[in-house]
Amino acid sequence: MFKTHSCGELRPEHIGQEVTLAGWVNRRRDHGGLGFIVLRDRAGLTQIVSSPEVAPEAHEVAATVRGEYVIQVRGVVRPRPEEQVNPDWATGAIEVEALEVRILNIAQTPPFYIYEDSAVDESLRLRYRYLDLRRSRMQRNMVLRHRTVKFIRDFMDAHDFIEIETPFLFKSTPEGARDYLVPSRVHPGKFYALPQSPQQLKQLLMVAGYERYFQIARCFRDEDLRGDRQPEFTQLDFEMSFVERDEILDLVEVLFTELVAAVTPHKRILSPFPRLSYAEALERYGSDKPDLRFGMELGDLTAVLSTSEFRVFRAAIEEGGQIKGIVAPACADYARRQLDELTALAQKQGAKGLVTLAFRADGVKGPAVKFLTESEIAIIAERLGAREGDLVCIVADARPVVASALSALRLAFRDQLQLADPDLLAFGYVLDFPMFEWNEEAQRWDAAHHPFTMPRPNTYDEMMADPTAVLSDAYDLVCNGYELASGSIRVHDPRIQLDIFRVLGYSEEDAQARFGHMMEAFSYGAPPHGGMAPGIDRTVMLLAGENNIREVIAFPKTAQAMDLMADAPSPVDQKQLDELHLKLSESE
Repeated sequence: MFKTHSCGELRPEHIGQEVTLAGWVNRRRDHGGLGFIVLRDRAGLTQIVSSPEVAPEAHEVAATVRGEYVIQVRGVVRPRPEEQVNPDWATGAIEVEALEVRILNIAQTPPFYIYEDSAVDESLRLRYRYLDLRRSRMQRNMVLRHRTVKFIRDFMDAHDFIEIETPFLFKSTPEGARDYLVPSRVHPGKFYALPQSPQQLKQLLMVAGYERYFQIARCFRDEDLRGDRQPEFTQLDFEMSFVERDEILDLVEVLFTELVAAVTPHKRILSPFPRLSYAEALERYGSDKPDLRFGMELGDLTAVLSTSEFRVFRAAIEEGGQIKGIVAPACADYARRQLDELTALAQKQGAKGLVTLAFRADGVKGPAVKFLTESEIAIIAERLGAREGDLVCIVADARPVVASALSALRLAFRDQLQLADPDLLAFGYVLDFPMFEWNEEAQRWDAAHHPFTMPRPNTYDEMMADPTAVLSDAYDLVCNGYELASGSIRVHDPRIQLDIFRVLGYSEEDAQARFGHMMEAFSYGAPPHGGMAPGIDRTVMLLAGENNIREVIAFPKTAQAMDLMADAPSPVDQKQLDELHLKLSESE
């Protein structure tokens, strides 16, 4: 046996026992003729002591080891001297007196410290990801991910779901993002697509009579990356037959409530989960994925300032826009540089500018004050709830721009003022999304969710005449400013599905060519059904208190979709291209 115990297992009750440990040398030092090694494995740390009097050969070998050497130690568990007890370690009350030390493998000096979670350039961490994964922070994250997925599997099983795997190689269909295509060697000129989600397949499983399905699904989307997005990601994918929206939302609320209590009991949640319409979320927070941990809601000033002579306000109203603002508490003393940064942030979201009013003890200050009457300033303060010491930020522009700019400012103040409790998980649902959105570039309607989403009851009849009047039976789970899950009640009637395809600009022939297998399946008695797909990566990211999903994925890609460790993507041999009937062309 390489080991009888792990490095995180030994306690005072093991004192006097002979044990064998194996792991990596975390650190080594000499003191007063004794050698000290901190030995590490996945379970924790144990201090090893070598003495030339007790075991001279073991002491001699121990003196040669360096950080990250892989060694085996046989020794006797002893109590640590009282003044050396380490309360931060689970094994801090004991140490192992080495009788034999065996080097299993040597190690080069790592490019960064393994034994401490110091700041390291991310590209270096990803280049040596196998070393980065040894560090305690990453090990905690990987264990948390494991426990999260295990809890989810057990929960779904207990609620009568069965796990069914669906294929990675499927048909390319438009679902929003670009597909990753896989060329077929045996069918020249034809391609599979990696699934953006198992959407069609899980609906087909409902047609097949598996009334409660789930899987921990791998999904692939060829889209631009950011901190909470990867080209390949993992989600809990589930579908249920004979359900309505609220039954699905209730189930997911129980799942996440019990999950948080089980794997991160120090975290708190808001219960019950609030439910906001899409329109209400934009009105109050400027975002369809609002952070509900703090207030600072948007206030509408359009009506009360409709007669203002201030050119900025008047122009926005005349162009059909709106005027809204937020209050940043105790920020009236912001310097010019800070106000310029806020203005630049609003402009980055498309705003023409930002109006700031600082409510100070000696009066209201700001470049716009001279264009506003005392009455207007008083109305603004009353409507937004501004008090002495506060800073009011106002955007007057087109509605989408106002929402985007004030949402960005709200989150910036959240971080600057530390308004959000990091141990609070504020889950909420956003409901009643628009069914369609206009694609200005392509001059057509696109599905706001996906084309298999049912319209909300009582809005279907208006779909062909006015697509903007139709709400979808789609819903999102949001938490702390992130979208954690998206789902919907699905279309199960082929006639409704054809009408949706017509709005999207598909001819009946084109719809059959792309989705004929779905349409045919629906004609064989498809039950009413719906589902959801919570993201595993984002969920674990929030549970772990991280700001980037790369920290909870073992081998992630960079923001440029590259694997720095394996140097992928990379060129392939011409022979492989020939077998796949592919020819590379030079891009202009």
